[in-house]
Formats: sequence, C-alpha cells, structure tokens
Amino acid sequence: MKKYIIQSIRLTVVLTVLLCVIYPVLITFAGKLSKGQGDGEKIIVNGKVVGYAAIGQKFDKPQYFWGRPSAVGYNAAGSAGSNKGPSNPDYLKDVNSRIDTLLKYHPGLKRADIPADLVTASGSGLDPDISPEAAKIQVKRVAQFRKLDEQKVEALVASQTEKPWLGMFGPSKVNVLKLNVALDALK
Repeated sequence: MKKYIIQSIRLTVVLTVLLCVIYPVLITFAGKLSKGQGDGEKIIVNGKVVGYAAIGQKFDKPQYFWGRPSAVGYNAAGSAGSNKGPSNPDYLKDVNSRIDTLLKYHPGLKRADIPADLVTASGSGLDPDISPEAAKIQVKRVAQFRKLDEQKVEALVASQTEKPWLGMFGPSKVNVLKLNVALDALK
C-alpha cells in the first residue's frame, strides 16, 4: 500500500511541475515569437490602437464593410455562441432581420446570394473575418457611400484577402477591421 502512495505522490509532483511550470513557460515563449509577442496583433492607426486583428468589431455604418454578426454584442469578455438552432424562432427572427437589412442596403441582391457568414454568428461571437464573397457583395454599397470607384474598392478587397495557409489549410478570408482601416486610408 505504501508503495502505491509513494508512486502517486511522485506522479503528482511530476505532473504538477510539467503542467504548471514547464508547459506554461513553453506556451509563453511560443507566444512571444508570434505577431504581437503574445499580446495579440494590435491594429494601430495614427499611433492609436483601434482594435485587435483576432477580435471582431461592430461596423454598421453603410460606408464600412460589415463583419460577421456577434451573438455576444462583440464583448470579448463574454465570448460565446448563441446556442440557438435553425428551428428556434428567435434565431430565425434574428437571421431574417439581418437578411432584410442586407437587402435594404443592397438593391438587386437576391436572398439566395447572401453568404451565411453575413447573417449568422460564429461559435465565439467574435469572428473578425468574413469570406471574400461576403466582402464582394458589399463593394457597391461602400463605393457609393464613399463616392469611390467600384473597381478601386474591389482591388482593395482583393489585396486584403488572405489565402489559405500553405495554399490548402483553411478558407480564404478577409479581416474586416484591417479592410476598413485600409478603406479609410484609400484616396
């Protein structure tokens, strides 16, 4: 019996050192090698932090590209999905309201052509990216409200589109905050 207790204590000590000391130090070190040195990739405009690349923000003015809806009101402290399924009447009401808003600001757009990421929230509620298709649908509206050439705005979207990692991992995506910052800098 004594033998098993000693083995258990040894295992507890080894796992405590491994999981409470070595692992956190390795993760901290890996974070320091990443963009933002583990503090997140800050987006800075005129010396002021306007947001983080990995956290979605609310853009609802027509002269900006709109991001993915948030189930948590873009509150990073309360990251979560809505947990409402497609048969939930409240969920359907929210999605239909978002579709109606898109159709109002994008005359000629068909319901069937609206990408899902413009009307449904992500699991975290803080997704900073939209699909290139979701960005392209908004080009005409943004160009009209800013009185810019549509091709210039399309070129901006193309330049801000991130391809899959190594050409095969993940989808193409557009970071909405980075796109809108670049849009504000566009002349």
